[in-house]
Amino acid sequence: MYDFRPDAAADPAEIHRQLLDAADALTAGEPDGVANMANVAALLWEFLPDLNWAGFYRVAPAKSGEERELVLGPFVGRPACIRIPFGKGVCGAAAESRAAQLVADVHAFPGHIACDAASRSELVVPVLREGAVIAVIDLDSPSPARFTEADAEGITRLAALLAPRI
Repeated sequence: MYDFRPDAAADPAEIHRQLLDAADALTAGEPDGVANMANVAALLWEFLPDLNWAGFYRVAPAKSGEERELVLGPFVGRPACIRIPFGKGVCGAAAESRAAQLVADVHAFPGHIACDAASRSELVVPVLREGAVIAVIDLDSPSPARFTEADAEGITRLAALLAPRI
């Protein structure tokens, strides 16, 4: 049985280092991307306090088949929006721009998609493989301004680790 828990006394940089190490240990050598995303969603929930949602949206063909959109992947939290077009909401903005979105107040974000009305801040980091977005890591918090630049940097390192594993 795996028992990955962060050191409660560690500073944020150390928490992110421990999270990366745990994700590496769980996903190394496992070829199933869904299993890897599921385990990492659980790790995010365990390692990062004050979240109400943690998980993945993956890039897939749109229902119409003409475009790509984000489709719900493994997560921890309340039920979520299933499909998000590129460019819509915080997740869609991250996918379209291929850049992390650190949002202190989601209600002030133009076009925010409210999957859970309790969410107040959000961090979304794209997972890039060979320069193309293949997924995004989405973190929501009920607290305003919950996420920091250190969180964005840590989750960006996590996304890079996962890119060939999901």
